[in-house]
Parts: sequence; structure tokens; C-alpha cells
Amino acid sequence: MSKPLTTPARGMRDFLPEDVRKRSHVIGVIRDVYERYGFEPLETPAVENIETLLGKYGEEGDRLIFKILKRGEEGRQTGDADLALRYDLTVPLARVVAEYHGALPKFFKRYQIQPVWRADRPQKGRFREFYQCDVDAIGSTSPVIEAEVCGAVSDVLERLGFTDFVIRLNHRELLRALLDVSGVPADLHDSALIAVDKLDKVGRDGVVAELERRGVGAEAATRTLDAFGTSTSPVAQAGASTDVEARLASLLAGHEGGTRALENVRAVIAGAASTSAGAHLRLDPGLARGLSYYTGAIFEIAVPDLAGSLGGGGRYDNLVGMFLGQGVPACGFSLGLERILVVMTERGMFPDDVTASAADVLVTLWNAETVGESLTLARQLRAAGLRVEVYPDADKIGKQLKYASSRHARYAVIAGDDERAKGSVMVKDLESGQQSEVPHGQLAEWFGARRR
Repeated sequence: MSKPLTTPARGMRDFLPEDVRKRSHVIGVIRDVYERYGFEPLETPAVENIETLLGKYGEEGDRLIFKILKRGEEGRQTGDADLALRYDLTVPLARVVAEYHGALPKFFKRYQIQPVWRADRPQKGRFREFYQCDVDAIGSTSPVIEAEVCGAVSDVLERLGFTDFVIRLNHRELLRALLDVSGVPADLHDSALIAVDKLDKVGRDGVVAELERRGVGAEAATRTLDAFGTSTSPVAQAGASTDVEARLASLLAGHEGGTRALENVRAVIAGAASTSAGAHLRLDPGLARGLSYYTGAIFEIAVPDLAGSLGGGGRYDNLVGMFLGQGVPACGFSLGLERILVVMTERGMFPDDVTASAADVLVTLWNAETVGESLTLARQLRAAGLRVEVYPDADKIGKQLKYASSRHARYAVIAGDDERAKGSVMVKDLESGQQSEVPHGQLAEWFGARRR
């Protein structure tokens, strides 16, 4: 019989204790910031009806949906699928808004931190199972919403220690207007945007070739790339006219939809200038984002040492209507937890208390007869707010101290025969080697003085 595999499925991962502490740290910061902005928590099932998901993500997104095969009589697979693992958190949100529309507030602001699944090719920072950390506002078309969600994600990243991130900003209608003036037929717009979305992966020549493969003529494909540009350009001040804005205004002169979209972008920039996002927002005409449900402003977060993005989002005013049958404006931003963790780990950005031991103190066991005393000491220290581990075996004290050091515990508590006779314990600082004899009744106070 062959030995069973111990590795997780490809693109999936196990999380050891330090990994979990890092994840909990980042999620805690995200949750705290989102709640400070007035967003409420929401959770949805891992499994959705397949028709809920299909047709919402564009042709490439639909191919990455993990489908769940039906089972017929006696559990036989039928080859058909009626369920699927959720692909993102936005479409399930739209379903929830449609289902509970009458019970939700006029402006529904929710955050959601849950795993999603994609049948993608695993690579650095890209997994088949990963967490998204979404923040969305439902019910308003005001650019204040875009400014607020950008401010929220910017606050999160700054709290985590990021300083060099850029929030790339564009507009879906601006993209369509640029395709119009470049000579791309309207019926090829969606297909062309999928190609443009690959600009940072395959480069200018690759996108031109992709556009031609999708039916866009060679001249129109070249004009498209010229119109979109290939790099971000900073916005000096909120509402200020930059070289990029001026170029876009010139290209789109006389195009009503494009001019309107550019005005909306300027309004978003002006609002974001009053938030922490103002220093990070950049207008980037080449940002496309392939998901087909976007209708207005779109965003993506870039950092210098990551090929992909830390997150993205945008306005999707028609998605809820696909479920509800009436238009409901919506806008949101999604942070990718896994990529944030990858970058923070590579840069050494986690605080020491996140990567440290799970215990502050190891209580040693002097002999088999003192088990009760050791457990009582541990109980007292835990009541004082300390993280405490009890060594379970009556090994030599040197061996117990070596274990404490391997666990990165700061202190070891030793209650030998002499200490017990005096009603005290010996506390050893495992970093300095200093030992202190402390009466039982003053132990919590002694530790408390060192934690201030």
C-alpha cells in the first residue's frame, strides 16, 4: 500500500501557528479600520448556486469557477454542475442585497472577510483558495463613496506599515470612450478590455497581438495602446489638471460619455484628497480590470516588489439589478490577504509580538507530586492576563528551560523545594538570565510591572 500524501492539494495551504498569528493580526487591523468607517460584518455560504456566479465575471472569470458536480442515484456523478464554490465576495453580496432588500438600511455598508476559490494556476502570491477582505457601500452614486472606500483601504495599509503603495484609478466609461476614439467597434469593447487588462503581464506588443486576435484591426490596436498609455502618472493635488488629464481631455473632446467619465474621476480625486488615500491615488488610463460587472470608477493597489496587485475594486451599479430587477448603485474595494501577507513577510513588517511565542511564561514542573501547584500557578498568571504554558513532564529543570527557550517564552517560573517552603517562586528572565525570587501573593503584580 502506497504511503498517503501529506501535502495539501495544489494551490491550497496549511497554516501553522505563526502563519495564523500573522493572518489574525492583518485581519484584526482590517476589521478595526472598516468598522471605524461604519461598515458592518457580513458572511455568506462557501457554496452558491452555479447560475448565481456564471455570467458575472467575463469569459475568463467564468472558466476559473470551481464547479461542484451533481450526484445522481447511488451517489454517481452526472457530469453536470448545479453548485459552485464562490469566486469572489461581490456577487454573493449582490445576491444578499436582492434577497433582503426591504430589511436593509438605505445605505448598506458592509465588510466581509472570507475565503474564495478559483481554478487558477498557482504561482507566487496566487492561490486556488485565498481570503478576500471586502468593503462595499450600496445605495448611492455619489463619488463620496469612492473616496471613502479608497480612504478605508489606505488607512488599512498605512496601519500595517505600507508607505510605498499606489492606488491606481481609472473609469470603465473612460476606457470605452478611449476604445471608441481609437476605432474599436462597440461590439468588441468587452473583448478588447480583457486584452488591455493583461498589459502589465504581457506588455504592449503582447496586448496588440491579443487585440488583433480578438478581431481589432492592427491600426486600431496600436491607437488603443497609444491612447491608454503604459504607465501611471501621479496626481499632484486633488482636482488639479495633470498632464494625463489634459491628454485625456484632448483625446475625448466631443465625446460626451468620455468627458462625463473624466469629470467623475476628477470628483473622486477631489474627495479622496481629504482622506489618507489622497497621497496615494494615481490616474492610470491603462488600468482595465477584466471583470465585466464594473460600470464606473475602478481601482487597483500596486506596490513596487509585487507583480500583481494587493487589491482592487470599483463601482458596479448594475450587478444588484441582475438579481433584484431594479438598479441599485454599489461600489467596493477588495484587499487580497494572501498577497499582503507575502509582501509583509518578505519585508519583515510584522511586529515582534505577532511572530513571538504563543506563551509569555513557562511554568516548570518540579516533580510528579507538585503537579497541582504548577497548575495553580498557571491559573493565577492567566487570570492576570499572561499567556502561560505548563511543562507536562517532571524532566530535569535544565531540559525544561531549554524547551522554554525553544518556544521563545520570555520567562520561566520555578517552584523548587526551597521556594515552596518560603511560599515563593523563582522567576527566570530567559533573555537576560536574571533570576528573581517573588512571593506567591506578589507574582501577578511583579509581572504586571514588567508589562507596562
